[in-house]
Amino acid sequence: MALPDTAPLLVGLLLLFHAFGAWAIVEVTMEDKVEVMAGETAQITCMFTTDEGLGGTTIQWFYVLPNKERQRIYNKEPMHEAAEQNTLFTHRISLNVNGTAAVLAIRDVGVRDNLEFICVIKTLTPEEAEGRTQLQVFKSPTFPTIEAVETGISVNEEAPSKIGSCRVKNGYPKPNITWYRNNMPLRNTPPEVVVTSSTTIESSGLFSVQSELTMKVKKEHKDAVFYCEVIYFVPGATKMTESQHINITVYYLPTEVNIWVESPKGKIKEGDTLELRCDNNGNYPSSITTIKHQNSEYSVENKTMVRTNVKRLDGGVYECTFEETDNFDEISGSTKVSVNYLESAVITPKDSIAVMEGEELKASCNALSSLQTSTTWFKNEKLVSKGNTLSVKSATLETAGMYKCVVTVPEMEGMKTSSTLQVNVKGSPQILGPDVQEVETYETTVNLTCSATGFPAPTIMWTTSDGKNLNALQTETEDGAQSVVTFKITSNVKVFCNASNDFGSKVVEFNIKTIVHTTPTATTTTSTNTITDDTVQTPTKSPNIKKESKGFVIAIIIIAIFLLAILGSVLYFLYKKGRICGRSGKQDFKRKSSKDNIVVEMKSDNTEEAILLGVNGEKQQPNDQ
Repeated sequence: MALPDTAPLLVGLLLLFHAFGAWAIVEVTMEDKVEVMAGETAQITCMFTTDEGLGGTTIQWFYVLPNKERQRIYNKEPMHEAAEQNTLFTHRISLNVNGTAAVLAIRDVGVRDNLEFICVIKTLTPEEAEGRTQLQVFKSPTFPTIEAVETGISVNEEAPSKIGSCRVKNGYPKPNITWYRNNMPLRNTPPEVVVTSSTTIESSGLFSVQSELTMKVKKEHKDAVFYCEVIYFVPGATKMTESQHINITVYYLPTEVNIWVESPKGKIKEGDTLELRCDNNGNYPSSITTIKHQNSEYSVENKTMVRTNVKRLDGGVYECTFEETDNFDEISGSTKVSVNYLESAVITPKDSIAVMEGEELKASCNALSSLQTSTTWFKNEKLVSKGNTLSVKSATLETAGMYKCVVTVPEMEGMKTSSTLQVNVKGSPQILGPDVQEVETYETTVNLTCSATGFPAPTIMWTTSDGKNLNALQTETEDGAQSVVTFKITSNVKVFCNASNDFGSKVVEFNIKTIVHTTPTATTTTSTNTITDDTVQTPTKSPNIKKESKGFVIAIIIIAIFLLAILGSVLYFLYKKGRICGRSGKQDFKRKSSKDNIVVEMKSDNTEEAILLGVNGEKQQPNDQ
């Protein structure tokens, strides 16, 4: 580039200063380092001073190559400035000079821009000064990923076992990985703990680090939590991030085996479903768990054994055995199971008992049980006695019946048994109802019922007052017998029910009276226009007679009354209209006929006006007749 016309003047001044030995003073000040995140714009400041002023100052920027040589990237002279072509920064840098501060801006920095930059300040004299700044670019790595070993680890392994691996990618500078167990850092202390790390430099210049943890596993590690911590750098600070937490499966032999009743809670009774649970304090994959009871062996699934509808013989000692198949080691534990029972209730005497009327009744009820029992007696669903013994000092006919003994176990719900006892009281029969019963009936056939109590069951006979025996149907009841007789009657008669057994007899008399049924009538009187009904009497109903035609008689009476009411209404209407003979007054009729119509004239002694009606019913005036 051609120098301006003032260039010879500047050269002359330079020679003049050199001749007289007067050199300018130049000083440069720069930061040791500038830190910036990748992708951002880095600004490197060069502070300089000179006693010549800014007119003849030249500013040049360089970066240091790996071979320590310099590569100029920017040149600013008093009359010209430009970025050097074909460098790493040609299109990404710019220079801003403000007074004595020259700021070099580098856009979109990357990790490859971690270089040393030099600022050189020159004046018109041969004197010059320079400063250096190290540019440091940072890139945060990705979130760490951790993988645990999938298989279980045995404590019997002699060599260290792999726990897991941790990996972090694309960080700059290189991130560091530290392993932790239960929040405590793990140091590389072979052979107990071995940490192996490897670093990969990606094509972008970023670092990826992988770390693997191996260690000798102990039983106490079964609940341990492992994770890795990544430490990385950012401008002016250090940051840390943790991976997810992992657990490992530790295999170890048990030292204790426990067996217990899982269900039911509390006491066990016959009929329950028994669930036994067996577990141990070990954890081993190749093992067999069995439960033994009275020379019987049962396999265990999911550490549980279930027995349904248990009996008392299912009680006793249950032993759970754990066997490690690899080493054939066995260890066992046991528990005792008690199955409570309640046998069937037994009543003495059995089934039934017969006592004389007035004698004492005694019966006992017992049920064998493993627990304390309670006994109650019921008759007709009502409580009659508590305790094992049923006692009645003086039995009556009312004492007879079916008794139920119920035995329960108060401390266990659902344990109950029962039995029944038929009590019979020996004595002469008793017939229900009064000794003499009056019966009135319209019917020609009657049904009579006779119920008697007593033991032995009485025999019931039917006879009439004229000595005739009647055939009847007899059935036994809980406390005696019942007989029903059906026969025809034509007149009043007496019937006797005779109940007898080995201890006596009882007779009840039925006085049967027949009632003749009369049909109701009605009388109509013309002169008074009134209706008279005969009175209908209804006989007294007897509880021992079935009247099959009662509804028919009532229907006849209602129809008769309804017909009489209609007849009375018709007669009264005719009477009011004068259609019945004997009504006072007279009427004259005159008929007039013509070609066109027919006129009827009606006259009465009590009227002064004649009314003419046409055939169509219209009223006509007298002059129109």
